[in-house]
Amino acid sequence: MDGNLGTRLKEERKRLLLSQHDFGAAGGVAENAQGHYERGERLPKSDYLMAVRKIGADVLYVLTGEHESVSSASLSNAEAKIVGHYRELDSIDKSSVSRIASSLSKE
Repeated sequence: MDGNLGTRLKEERKRLLLSQHDFGAAGGVAENAQGHYERGERLPKSDYLMAVRKIGADVLYVLTGEHESVSSASLSNAEAKIVGHYRELDSIDKSSVSRIASSLSKE
């Protein structure tokens, strides 16, 4: 099995600031199954991948190692400006922005 797929899946889970339990639950699997996926011991099924995509996981990245690209034509000027600022941040600040945006979007 492709160990890189499991590593990328774990990266996406951590990027979304979710535990194995919560990410697995979003994908419809138990925490131990999530662990198997991340260690490359099992491959996730398509319904799992579709489910985690709905919570923001970049499934193209998980499968191929290439990030989904967002067309700049699909972004408003305000959105493009925010993305530009975000890309200039270090990883700690990106994590903070992600937590803030996630918190605000749930309200």
